[in-house]
Amino acid sequence: MTGSGRLVPPGPPRRAAPGILRQLRADRIGLMSEAVREYGDAVRVAIGPKKLYIFNHPEHAKHVLADNAANYHKGIGYTEAKRALGDGLLTSEGALWKEQRRTIQPVFQHKRIAGRADVIIDEALELVARLSRHRDSGSPVDVLDEVTALTLGVLGSTLLDTDLGAYESIGHSFEAVQDQAMFEMETLGLVPRWLPLKGQREFRTARADLERIVGLLVAQRAANPIESGDDVLTRLIASTGKEADPRVAERRMRDELVTLLLAGHETTASTVGWTLNLVSRHPDVRRRLHEEALAVFGDGRPAYLDLQKLRYTNMVLQEAMRLYPPVWILPRRALADDEVGGYHVPAGADVLISPYTLHRHPRYWPEPDRFDPERFDPDVQTDRPRYAHLPFGAGPRFCVGNHLGMMEATFIIATLMRDLRLDHVPGHRVIPEPMMSLRLGGGLPLTVHSWTANTRTAAA
Repeated sequence: MTGSGRLVPPGPPRRAAPGILRQLRADRIGLMSEAVREYGDAVRVAIGPKKLYIFNHPEHAKHVLADNAANYHKGIGYTEAKRALGDGLLTSEGALWKEQRRTIQPVFQHKRIAGRADVIIDEALELVARLSRHRDSGSPVDVLDEVTALTLGVLGSTLLDTDLGAYESIGHSFEAVQDQAMFEMETLGLVPRWLPLKGQREFRTARADLERIVGLLVAQRAANPIESGDDVLTRLIASTGKEADPRVAERRMRDELVTLLLAGHETTASTVGWTLNLVSRHPDVRRRLHEEALAVFGDGRPAYLDLQKLRYTNMVLQEAMRLYPPVWILPRRALADDEVGGYHVPAGADVLISPYTLHRHPRYWPEPDRFDPERFDPDVQTDRPRYAHLPFGAGPRFCVGNHLGMMEATFIIATLMRDLRLDHVPGHRVIPEPMMSLRLGGGLPLTVHSWTANTRTAAA
């Protein structure tokens, strides 16, 4: 309770601030998890003059992200991340964000995305073919690398109508930009860019490379326009062409494309990677996925209409995103005083909603750390609130590419499970790495095997 009679959330004492700062750098997920476990659904953390308000209840998330979303802009870290990412859809606010959303939203319409299903299916079948070269060899393959390359390729084909495989450096450049964005967030942008740090040098090289690639993509599209004009490149060229200053137009084009491609392929790769990691450690789930894919696809080529039949695959993906949400935290900053769950939130306060901790709330998720796809059986009625599960965020900033991401993840998982049995490598631990998305620290080495009558029996 403050002197004004306003209710303030509990939290650690001010003397704990140095330890909190160290943990913020070393173990962000651990810090959030410990805070809500010790203090409850609302926590106030004071770090010098900065106050962090952690809210971990579905109604809190609903209020901040949807009901009163107009009072909350992107929060802690995103101002700093702009130094790396620029003013793309992920970091922009206000009128610019609305214009960007209007420009990009039509590209993700269901009808258009459905028309690109064959691109995703081709990529999934090619992934199976590549992994099949290692079948029954006993040698691990880092499947995460393969999946990440696939998701970037799919984005190029579905959104840009362009083969990004021609730009070999793009994956490494995205990695360097993301690393710098996270460094800016962790250090609150206080480290001068002129310091000769390795990450700073790699970032500058990466940004120059991405600017070069964006320039080539734009020139290529200008020289070879697409008749339908419904791809991201064409729409961005038209939108940024309204800018009076060519330099502003060029910067907007770069920022929006880099953000879209980085966020789009990273989150889907994360979802597929965590799903494969979990499935490789749960043979009963793997067997059911295999049987469903055989029943739906048979020995033929998957098709878009098969998507709605892959019911168990969807349940598995939803549970994987519950345990390892691709976007693990949703930071916001209050523009004006507010009240969340009965607690006073002052203007300027940093508010944190973490899907990672919310998805493990024991009130809504019994045995929250257990992998159990049956939680998402559509035939089982639950009283679980809508905002207890936020894999794609919520409110006006709900992920624009959720339909594409889910279609992509579903076809990849189902196609892999039909044709191959993927086993985890004993002793290898995959550690959650909270970056822009929740990455798989240490990669995902798996061994590749054939499905036989014996292995089906063993899996059972």
